[in-house]
Amino acid sequence: MVTINNIEKLLISFNEKLTKINNLKELNELRVLYMGRKGYLSALMQEMTNLTNDEKRIVGKKLNDIKIIINEKIEKVNKELEQQSLNERLVSEQIDVTLPGTKISNGTIIHPLTKVINEITELFIAMGYDVVEGPEIESDLYNFTMLNLPIGHPARDTQDSFYLTPDFLLRTQTSPVQVRTMLSNKEKEPIRIICPGKVYRRDDDDATHSHQFTQIEGLLIDKNISLAHLKGTLEVLVKKLFGENLNIRFRPNYFPFTEPSLEVDVSCFKCQKKGCSLCKNTGWIEILGAGMVHPHVLEMSGYDPNIYTGFAFGLGAERVAMLKYGISDIRFFYINDLRGLNHFNQIDSGDINEG
Repeated sequence: MVTINNIEKLLISFNEKLTKINNLKELNELRVLYMGRKGYLSALMQEMTNLTNDEKRIVGKKLNDIKIIINEKIEKVNKELEQQSLNERLVSEQIDVTLPGTKISNGTIIHPLTKVINEITELFIAMGYDVVEGPEIESDLYNFTMLNLPIGHPARDTQDSFYLTPDFLLRTQTSPVQVRTMLSNKEKEPIRIICPGKVYRRDDDDATHSHQFTQIEGLLIDKNISLAHLKGTLEVLVKKLFGENLNIRFRPNYFPFTEPSLEVDVSCFKCQKKGCSLCKNTGWIEILGAGMVHPHVLEMSGYDPNIYTGFAFGLGAERVAMLKYGISDIRFFYINDLRGLNHFNQIDSGDINEG
């Protein structure tokens, strides 16, 4: 039977156990033992059913007093143990602020691909061109049809595409930016733009191919523009990239959106046209494709081909960077190894790797 004497003994036993507590886990176990639903205090309170009403008042008050005392003691020890734990952490995790800090790269190294893009962009801005960008998810209409490649055209197969839906795909070229620019030019005024950006084609990645690469295209539309204007512009571009002493060669080619179309070669800057592995013993290196904008493309974009003519060109930034800096593997541009990029910290954007 519950008595005042039993209650006082319970408090004495609690105090003895409390003095042996060393951590918060042990303290919580002690709290459950005495104050939990199945603890000692709950057991004594259940035994009060056998007492008289007067005894219940006396014993109940004593039990409540003991419960308050135990709870206060637990709270006090809990705060002491928490403070002790915090002090131990502060000691174990203290930092010596006098130690030298870890050197962090400040990002001063410019990626060789960025060097090429910046160099070309700055050149054409100085020539009066605007830099225009467009969406990388493009409609089939702008990516192919408006560029004189209707459904079923064999040239579509050479640009094996990543279609997201029957009507939308990851763009295979930045030419759709040119189409959008021509269509948005409501007054049909002259246009001078370059369009740098990422493009995507289904390809097996290896040393010279990538499913993603950077293309830089240019477009000029005005009255009385001829092939001579295109050749003069490309000569300035190529000599800016590879040096004034290079020779330039134009070869006829075919592109659906230009007519006439041509390929541009430069004399090999490694062997001076004597023949080497870089130029495959031909003395020439293919750089880019270009041509006069096809009259049908002009017409579809709202320009009268009897009044306006224009030229367009496109090159791969990775190919230029590989030739310019002697990089043998296109995958280098997409790795996250700073050791490779550190190699270019000493390279000026105008230097050509002679080795």
